[in-house]
Amino acid sequence: MAEAEEDCHSDLVRTDDNERSGEANLQAKELFLKAVEEERNGALYEAIKFYRLAMQLVPDIEFKITYTRSPDGDGVGKRCVEDNKEDDKMADLLSDFQQQLTLQESPVKLCQPEVDVSQTHISVLPMEVLMYIFRWVVSSDLDLRSLEQLSLVCRGFYICARDPEIWHQVCLKIWGRSCNKLVPYASWREMFLERPRVRFDGVYISKTKYIRQGEQSLDGFYRAWHQVEYYRYLRFFPDGQVMMLTTPEDPQSIVPRLRTKNTRTDAILLGHYRLSQEMDNQTKVFAVLMKKKEEKPIDYHKYRYFRRVPVQETDHSFHVGLQLCSSGRQRFNKLVWVHHSCHITYKSTGETAVTTFDIDKMYSPLFFARVKSFTAFSEKPL
Repeated sequence: MAEAEEDCHSDLVRTDDNERSGEANLQAKELFLKAVEEERNGALYEAIKFYRLAMQLVPDIEFKITYTRSPDGDGVGKRCVEDNKEDDKMADLLSDFQQQLTLQESPVKLCQPEVDVSQTHISVLPMEVLMYIFRWVVSSDLDLRSLEQLSLVCRGFYICARDPEIWHQVCLKIWGRSCNKLVPYASWREMFLERPRVRFDGVYISKTKYIRQGEQSLDGFYRAWHQVEYYRYLRFFPDGQVMMLTTPEDPQSIVPRLRTKNTRTDAILLGHYRLSQEMDNQTKVFAVLMKKKEEKPIDYHKYRYFRRVPVQETDHSFHVGLQLCSSGRQRFNKLVWVHHSCHITYKSTGETAVTTFDIDKMYSPLFFARVKSFTAFSEKPL
């Protein structure tokens, strides 16, 4: 009798455990499908909360659910992947979006309004007009960051933002004739992301400090020491022009003045630059800069009663060489000095005197700082 009672008790316990396990599985399944629905609607925070609750009840609930498509097409499992073959197809998001748009029963549209609107929706615009808008987003300043943000709006915008022609023109703007061949890159976008280049949406800045010995006091008991601090700024433009400025003023007051090439800042140097790929796979930036020329009116009254002493006219140009590097998580955000020289050309004789400066600790590396205001406006399309 005792053994029979014990067996009966154990059967009741197993039955109770099975019921509890079944209830847990059912509850976990409901929570997991609710999380899938929240994720599909874009509520990622709520989805994570439901995923966590489901996995606390049944850790392997993800592998116990069989996804099915509901009859009305609005079920929770509509967008779920059924097997590993679909996972492989999702690896290429661009081709997947293109395939989805192609298989639509209605005429192919890049995007559709979520709710009914009385005004004209952007989806009715022809493809040519839409692509022209995207070129304005990129603009002549090559603002690819805004293009990537625009691609997050919907599947259609994602496809437009991956248009090879846009990325090809961007690469031509940066590297010119040297980017005619796509090899070894898989796409023009990959070339833009991987190939070393200078950045246009900000300024390269360096800060230099040193101690300079002052004059001795009149009584000879002490000598003053001065701490000298100054900044160097380099601003690159997509059309091959560059600006350089050396000043003691801090970035907060100088950076806003470097937005355009038509700045009135004194002592600024203007010039052109080029990228050079060296044999050791190092990319260097070479630039030639000159001080902005200002035409001064000749004061003839000043030399009316005096014999004017002829002054030999000269042109000063500065030749700069920098190595393009990456530092930390950012790419192509560091410029290291490799050359700096001053060329003085005498107009009367045509002779040129070259003075090469020693690259020492006074030439601190320049680090890139993004400036949002530089890409806030578009003056003309790509």
